Amino acid sequence: MRLSTKGRYAVTAMLNLAIHDPLETMTLADISQRQGISLSYLEQLFAKLRKQKLVKGMRGPGGGYRLAKAGDEISVAQIIAAVDGKPGSDASGKTTRARKGQRRVTQELWDELSERLYTFLDGITLADLADRPDVKAVTDQHLKERVRGYRTAKKSAA
Repeated sequence: MRLSTKGRYAVTAMLNLAIHDPLETMTLADISQRQGISLSYLEQLFAKLRKQKLVKGMRGPGGGYRLAKAGDEISVAQIIAAVDGKPGSDASGKTTRARKGQRRVTQELWDELSERLYTFLDGITLADLADRPDVKAVTDQHLKERVRGYRTAKKSAA
């Protein structure tokens, strides 16, 4: 299992959805702005996440994305596997084999380490991450900003 930038961005974006109101959708533009991730990059990631049924996309006005399941049913390993492939496979999902000249023992060691890392990350859910005090502090700050923005918009309309 690789811990690539793609995987880190996917986990970050999914965490954004997990801490957002589960009944509302969130646009990729909002996630892009909050996290500083390219919109086109997010579109590529979310196509893979949608294919693995980790997110649901809603079209039209008020559309966007939301989690397809509860945060406690989605593991970090599932997210990374959705965008990077499962342990022991390359990006296309094909099983990797020892390259010419590479020792089989070394390949088996890396395969075992990848599997252990996958197992460890499979035990961490989005809900676990959302419950972290540092994540809650950021969530509270975003909520305050939303309320402040709502009040400002309401005053402007009056």
